[in-house]
Amino acid sequence: MAKVLYSVTMSVDGFITGPDGDMQWMRPYLGPNPEIEELVPRIGSLLIGRRSHDGDDPHKGDEGEGKAFGGGWDGPMFVVTHRPPTDPEPGVTYVDDFAEALALAKEAAGDNYVNVIGASIAKQCVEAGQLDEVLLCYAPVMLGDGTRLFDHPGGRTVRLERLSLTENPLASNLRFAVTR
Repeated sequence: MAKVLYSVTMSVDGFITGPDGDMQWMRPYLGPNPEIEELVPRIGSLLIGRRSHDGDDPHKGDEGEGKAFGGGWDGPMFVVTHRPPTDPEPGVTYVDDFAEALALAKEAAGDNYVNVIGASIAKQCVEAGQLDEVLLCYAPVMLGDGTRLFDHPGGRTVRLERLSLTENPLASNLRFAVTR
C-alpha cells in the first residue's frame, strides 16, 4: 500500500519558495544528495498542486527543466486543479477533487510513495489525515519571505517521529513519520 510523503527543500527560516513563487534560490543546493537519490526510485506517483505544477522550475535553463526531480524520475503525475488546461500535458492527469486525486495517485503508486509537491496539497494531506512521512532537506540559506512549509493557522497539532537525520555539503535532511 502506498505511503504519502511530502519531500521538500526548505530554507532555514521555513520557506519552500522565495517571493512570488521563486524557485531559483534552490539552484546552488541541487547537487548530489544520497537521501534523495535513494528516494527517487521508490516514488510511484506525484500528487501536485496546480501552482507548483505551473510555477517556477529550479532547473530552468538546464536539461532537467520541466521534468520531475530534474529528469531523475518519470511516472504518473496527478495535478489537483479546478481549471484544467485546454491543452493537457502528456502523462499528467488533471483532477478537480483532492480526495479523488489522492486515491488515483495511491493506486498508481502501488507499494511505492506518493510524493506530494506543493504546500497547499501537503496541507490538504495533513488536514485529511493522509500524510505518512515528511522529508525536509534544509538548505543553508534564509529567504526572508515566500511560501511557508506549512501554513495552517488554527490547525491541529500533528506529532512526528524522527526517522533519520543525514547531512551532506549542500543540505541537512530530516525525515519524519507522522504519528497517529
